[in-house]
Amino acid sequence: MAADWMWARRSWEKWAGKHVGASGKPVKAALLLNYDPTGPSRLLPVVAEQEGTELKAVDLLPFLDFVRRNNLQMEFFSIGSNQYLVTSIHEHWLCARCVNAVQPEGEGVIIMEIGAYLYDGSLGSASQAMVAVDQFAWHFNRRTH
Repeated sequence: MAADWMWARRSWEKWAGKHVGASGKPVKAALLLNYDPTGPSRLLPVVAEQEGTELKAVDLLPFLDFVRRNNLQMEFFSIGSNQYLVTSIHEHWLCARCVNAVQPEGEGVIIMEIGAYLYDGSLGSASQAMVAVDQFAWHFNRRTH
């Protein structure tokens, strides 16, 4: 991802403050990764920014291996201690449902080319999270392309 990281950080702080956080907000946690899938496999992704979670790059290795295998709807993947199953694939993003969630309504994740976003399991929250994430992606892509 070729980006102006000063701009990305300012944009992230502005976006994350509005959309990520305590209950009642659509996105529980968000990650912005600096990762090049065409780069050498020995290079780990760097968690450039995160809000609402404390993941390390090494926590994302099972997910990156899952993406490389490209069996998106045939396997489970993990982010941290949660295991997910892909429920829908779109042009630049996918949605997945947490299969080992503690809450009865579950949790989910939206994965886009620029980051990962965790939301709670209600349909309304998922829709709000998609809108929030789409807005950030639009601003980020407009600036970097």
